[in-house]
Amino acid sequence: MRPPVDPFLIRFTDNWGIHWYGVLIVSGVILGALYAALRARRNGDDPDHVWNALSIAIVLGIIGARLYHVFSEPRGGMVGWDYYREHPAEILYIWQGGLGIYGAIVGGLLGVVLYTWRAGLRPLKWLDYGAPGVALGQALGRWGNFINQELYGPPTDLPWGLRIDPEYRILPYNDLELYPPDTLFHPTFLYESLWCLLLFGALAVAAHRFRDRLKEGDILLGYLIGYPLGRFFLEYLRPDAWMIGPIAAAQLFAVICIVGSSAVLVLRHTIVRSASRTTGQPGAEAGARPWHGGGEDAETDGDA
Repeated sequence: MRPPVDPFLIRFTDNWGIHWYGVLIVSGVILGALYAALRARRNGDDPDHVWNALSIAIVLGIIGARLYHVFSEPRGGMVGWDYYREHPAEILYIWQGGLGIYGAIVGGLLGVVLYTWRAGLRPLKWLDYGAPGVALGQALGRWGNFINQELYGPPTDLPWGLRIDPEYRILPYNDLELYPPDTLFHPTFLYESLWCLLLFGALAVAAHRFRDRLKEGDILLGYLIGYPLGRFFLEYLRPDAWMIGPIAAAQLFAVICIVGSSAVLVLRHTIVRSASRTTGQPGAEAGARPWHGGGEDAETDGDA
């Protein structure tokens, strides 16, 4: 398996043009936002808020993704903080690659929170609308890594292995005597894309089937458990991983997300049941709100 097209969709010069990677990333963002807008409309909320929040989330997401990469120390000859502190101007050269998904998630979450706070909306409701869409967008966007011949793993004999051209190989796989041109590599991008597609399906079904049992923020927590869970194991197939001691940084962040989000999910539902038993009424804790909420008229208090 190898990319069927050039990394450039359109070339204006030999080294400048429109990249497939950018087109697929933007397409993934739009696809995810369309899902979020659909969920908002079905719940009686104004879907325009999705598009308004998206502009802020994209800007902060790009900043967060770039900062994650800049301060990282990836292996395999990839550039990181050691390089950028000597070449600070190149921190702005995002067209040369280098974006980290965890930074993008943090920046995007912050963007939605800032918009909803400013608009007097409940952030967790809108983050729930968007969380499955993020997974869907990631599933599509990862195919940009395929076209760029990046995000591949160690050599494999599996029939769906990737064939990586020598100029795109990282250490130690650029040694053509040990790893000849016909060597196949694990398509790590594909594994992550399929995992994100599965996660999208699970979150979308849960949001629809269990909407009357979920609290606002549960779908977001599901994403913050599900995506890091898959990423933790996929990181074993990342020869370019940023290591912090014996563990990859992405695995460390994954453990923090999984444990923290699981604890919050369990505690908030345990508190609901405890309060219900105490008062004899379901959902009797102060400020309890169902996930599906009401329309925009019910969103003027800004309660998160």
